[in-house]
Amino acid sequence: MKSLLDKLAAIADRYHEVGKQIVDPDIISDQSRYSKLMKEYKSLEKYDQTYKEYKLLMDNIKSSREMLSIEDDPEMKEMAREEIGLLEEQCETLEEEVKIMLIPKDPEDTKDCIVEIRAGTGGDEASIFAGDLFRMYSRYIDDKGWTMEIANVNEGTVGGFKEVIFSVSGEEVYGTLKYESGVHRVQRVPATESQGRVHTSAATVAVMPEADEVDVELNMSDIKKDTYRSSGAGGQHVNKTESAVRLTHLPTGLVVECQDGRSQHKNFDKALSVMRSRLYEAELAKKQAERAAERKSLVSTGDRSAKIRTYNYPQGRVTDHRINLTLYNLQQIIDGDIQGIIDALKVAENAEKLKAGQEN
Repeated sequence: MKSLLDKLAAIADRYHEVGKQIVDPDIISDQSRYSKLMKEYKSLEKYDQTYKEYKLLMDNIKSSREMLSIEDDPEMKEMAREEIGLLEEQCETLEEEVKIMLIPKDPEDTKDCIVEIRAGTGGDEASIFAGDLFRMYSRYIDDKGWTMEIANVNEGTVGGFKEVIFSVSGEEVYGTLKYESGVHRVQRVPATESQGRVHTSAATVAVMPEADEVDVELNMSDIKKDTYRSSGAGGQHVNKTESAVRLTHLPTGLVVECQDGRSQHKNFDKALSVMRSRLYEAELAKKQAERAAERKSLVSTGDRSAKIRTYNYPQGRVTDHRINLTLYNLQQIIDGDIQGIIDALKVAENAEKLKAGQEN
């Protein structure tokens, strides 16, 4: 069985191999391949650093033990024993971190993603809440230094959105945001409520890995394209030209609309990207559900209908039901501070995977 050090060494070798490839002029000229390799290179960097740290610790333990075996001076022997004890403690801590690092990663995690937020039960208040979620993710994405691009917007009658679709690009985007998929509930007194009663409304968030052309082969003869005039904000230009695009995937009946871009060509490209990702995600969700059923996962089930989180305004409380995590900093969370929740979900999922690995 390979030791942890051997496994890290193999990943470090791959890191250096990719490092050589990204300076190859032929690869640099192929933007798609170069971009993928750069993402891989960045994701492997931490493994190379950990390998160096782990190897240095192991080498120091070995040399301290050798010194202990040949040293005659009692004081020097005692110092060597203390040194070994400290190094072994550091080594044990690092080994636990390495075990987590070596849990097989979902190959989708490094992909960019498409996020869809839809108002659910609750009428106008659900649309307002969908708008709150959009603002929460926008601020989080901005803090992470990622890039967001709107694909389609359907505004609510009194604010917020009936639906908003956007793409997010950056490092480990899908691997971070995938935990947000599911039904989000809000409990508060709606701005539209005159009686001051607390209502429960909901919005659904779907996070899909952005599919490459190689992931999903779309036959253009299976796609019906319609154009129409954009509605909503955008000035005179949007209403005068048929820049909005509606695509229908005939074999599945899947419909995607895009009207946010100023040009029909740009809207077509965005709609096609969303369609490709939806078809890809449908297949992926089946696999995730199968895997989750096998290990009875509470974190990533791939089930969009699952109620995952409640935002209770009267109590200033946010509860993630998958891991029974309750926090009393609702305003900070709704203002984009969701990293703590995502980290807790990652830890819970890693614990599940470690346990599953030990049982197999």
